[in-house]
Amino acid sequence: MSTKMEDSGAHAAPASAQGAAGITYTTVDDAYFEARQLRRYARVWSLWALGVGAVISGHYSGWNLGLSQGFGSMFFATIVIAIMYLGLTFSLAEMSPALPHTGGAYSFARTSMGPWAGYITGIAENIEFVLTPAVIVFFIGSYLTGIFGTDPSFQPVYWIICYGLFVWLNIVGVELSFKVTVIVTILALACLVVFYLSVIFSGKFDFSRWALNMGPGGVELPNGGGPFLPFGIEGIFKTLPFAVWLFLAIEQLPLAAEESHDPQRDMPRGIIAGILTLIASAFLVIFLNTGIEAGAVGYAKSTEPLLDGFRALFGSDIAKILAAVAVIGLIASFHTIIFAYGRQIYSLSRAGYFPAFLSVTHGTRKSPHVALIAGAVLGLAVMMTIWFSFGADAGGAAIGGTLLNMAVAGAMLAYFMQGMSYIVLKKKFAHLHRPYVSPFGIAGAAICMIIAAVTLYFQLTDAVFRAGVFWVVIYYGIMMAYFLLWGRHKLILSPEEEFALTKGEAEYKSH
Repeated sequence: MSTKMEDSGAHAAPASAQGAAGITYTTVDDAYFEARQLRRYARVWSLWALGVGAVISGHYSGWNLGLSQGFGSMFFATIVIAIMYLGLTFSLAEMSPALPHTGGAYSFARTSMGPWAGYITGIAENIEFVLTPAVIVFFIGSYLTGIFGTDPSFQPVYWIICYGLFVWLNIVGVELSFKVTVIVTILALACLVVFYLSVIFSGKFDFSRWALNMGPGGVELPNGGGPFLPFGIEGIFKTLPFAVWLFLAIEQLPLAAEESHDPQRDMPRGIIAGILTLIASAFLVIFLNTGIEAGAVGYAKSTEPLLDGFRALFGSDIAKILAAVAVIGLIASFHTIIFAYGRQIYSLSRAGYFPAFLSVTHGTRKSPHVALIAGAVLGLAVMMTIWFSFGADAGGAAIGGTLLNMAVAGAMLAYFMQGMSYIVLKKKFAHLHRPYVSPFGIAGAAICMIIAAVTLYFQLTDAVFRAGVFWVVIYYGIMMAYFLLWGRHKLILSPEEEFALTKGEAEYKSH
């Protein structure tokens, strides 16, 4: 039998711990959580692969669109965004082992600032993690169309097959899911390493001739030697959203906390190793990919810069083989972000923010199969609606543009909230046990928040990004209405919620 209690913020704990007025909790029996168990498996290298694999497709394509402002803009924007992600990941490395729950970002915001902040942060990550694999599978379908020579209208079949296969792999169990993650991540990195070495030893690399082949205003310079910043300092700011693709989604690692054998030890190691790997690869790819034939002007317009780079090195005769190689990076990110949205939906559902049935796990596999299927259905539904409403060409542009921008907008809001969560936890929960402490502290979190806010602002200066942000606002309006009218009366004392309440009361009494 379940019972309810009103979270008025005026009884057992202070408002800062309990949450906003009007929140109603339902206490459930043991059977509720027995039907929602996860299985521990991950070690540090599994976590490293989860973080790197989620991001690695961004090193294959997407980042290069920032070259439209010149190589120098892309270079400095990557430095700025790398600093943002260092601030973010080191903050997560501290928060995750201190609050080792599947909720991740939602859990951090919930503990530090209450259920409304937790829900706002959770929705931001939900937008990012549900839409990002939808965009990735669109690009996978595009590559497969070229490899097998099928008609573009056949692409939705590829989407369904890919979702079906990789959702199934995630449902089979965490053991297989992480093994596949490690394999595809290593293969994707190996492809990049082969490319880097090929450029270095090919004799075709000429930085001044190719990377600097853009003049003021974006004009192509046949002999290169152009300015480092053809659009000046403003170009750096306009390039920030594109540099995000080199690191987007590494923040999903805390979602695996309850499936890690030792999250307090392994989570900081995994996420720090992951971001350092990605920073090294990011600078190698922008430097080496741009420094060969086509250069900044050519690659700024490419939908497949790594593949075009391989063609420049080895010719077009092996294009289909190279395309198959390029798919590996997309598959790595697709598989790992499916894992992420499954856990993200599961955690919000287990706590009652989403309908509770979404958090039921498989009876024998202990994987959140309902959440995994629900996320796939939602992603496919959005894609199919756009595809069949606008047609193949316009629909493809919307999926590859607007949806992608919606994911970035959700990510920037989530980063801002996670930085704020870290600062509040530092100030209000000073006695919370922290197995790892970020060397950057509050300054690192604050810098992350500032850069995320600036990046979101410059998204709004681009018409395509504005369309994405507009739909993010619409989705937020719907979800906030749901929580106001229904969800806030259905919360459940999940591990994240109970931790927030008990730790909040302990901190309150300690002062």
